[in-house]
Amino acid sequence: MGPPARSRQPVRETWLDRFLSLLGPGATILDLGCGSARPIATYFIQNGYAVTGVDSSPALINICRSRFPQSEWIVADMRTLSLGRRFDGALAWDSFFHLAHDDQRAMFPIFARQLQPRGALLFTSGPTHGEVLSTFAGEPLYHASLGPAEYRALLHASGLAVVAHVAQDPTCGDHTIWLARSVAGATTAEVKPN
Repeated sequence: MGPPARSRQPVRETWLDRFLSLLGPGATILDLGCGSARPIATYFIQNGYAVTGVDSSPALINICRSRFPQSEWIVADMRTLSLGRRFDGALAWDSFFHLAHDDQRAMFPIFARQLQPRGALLFTSGPTHGEVLSTFAGEPLYHASLGPAEYRALLHASGLAVVAHVAQDPTCGDHTIWLARSVAGATTAEVKPN
């Protein structure tokens, strides 16, 4: 399992648009590990979506607040997140895979608690089970991934059905991408995977 290059690879709007197609216009989106709000949260905000960003870095959240003061930015650890409200969609793009295996497993009920019925979840992982330590800007950077079968089982156990999954998508900088939807209130046709 190798880590994807971070901002050097363009984020393909195809996946973001696919995620948005499961939400209504002006939907609420929770961006877990939002970083500096670029490029993901920026894309959503510019397209009229209400974004709440969460990151454990106060410095990055301050950048978000200065860029988009009309949006909500929260300093918090996604592993203990409890906002007391639900969102139409949640994503963890290039953030979730920095958690250790057990922390990732524990995130699935947290993801589910953040979503409205029929809410969508988009996240990136590694393609196979493993751990990698690399560097980014001269600092050590940890990546971990569970295997695809375990991710599917965790999603299912949390009431989420896989809508789409591509390992190392060559059209998206070799990201491994998961798109899921809450089955609460959804019809079979709405959660049918492709």
